[in-house]
Amino acid sequence: MPGTKEFYDTIRGSVFKGHILQSQIDGIEIILKAAADAGITDQRKVAYMLGTVYHECAGTMQPVNEFGKGKGHPYGEKFKMGAGPGHRVPYTTPDQLYYGRGFVQLTWYENYEAIGKHLNVDLLNHPELALQPDIAAKIMIDGMTKGMFTGVGLGKYFDDKHADWLNARRIINGNDQDALIAGYAKHFYKGLTGIDA
Repeated sequence: MPGTKEFYDTIRGSVFKGHILQSQIDGIEIILKAAADAGITDQRKVAYMLGTVYHECAGTMQPVNEFGKGKGHPYGEKFKMGAGPGHRVPYTTPDQLYYGRGFVQLTWYENYEAIGKHLNVDLLNHPELALQPDIAAKIMIDGMTKGMFTGVGLGKYFDDKHADWLNARRIINGNDQDALIAGYAKHFYKGLTGIDA
């Protein structure tokens, strides 16, 4: 379902501070279409995805490489997650680094492997595929709705009884910047529905 004029008028003034680029619109449209294709009808979930992408991609609304490409992190140095800090497992093949890429900054060998298998895309040998907007959107949507990133999905935070805009950040990265992202998401929700969250 493409965004309406009212949707773009609302988010242009709130999220995008008065000016929105065609590339930003293109990214939003890819996400809206992918969410509709995935059968997501709860506009709170769609809005939260858009707010997350706005934050994770520095406002571009396009899939990006992690700034620094993993420098200073074990996933930027050919280590698997293993059993956690102090128990990382080195690897030599594929000759790739699994730093953050995409709409939600997919990281770690194991995550590229699991989501690649889930989507039937060879992300392990070709991690750059996570930067293709259609693939990036599928990674984000399945990761956020099926709990593939942290074990918990959007359904825990948005259901018939409540909407927890703040703690929904836990589906991606603990409570890192949770209030900021909740704010973006609420602006997107107002654009999508005309309703204040």
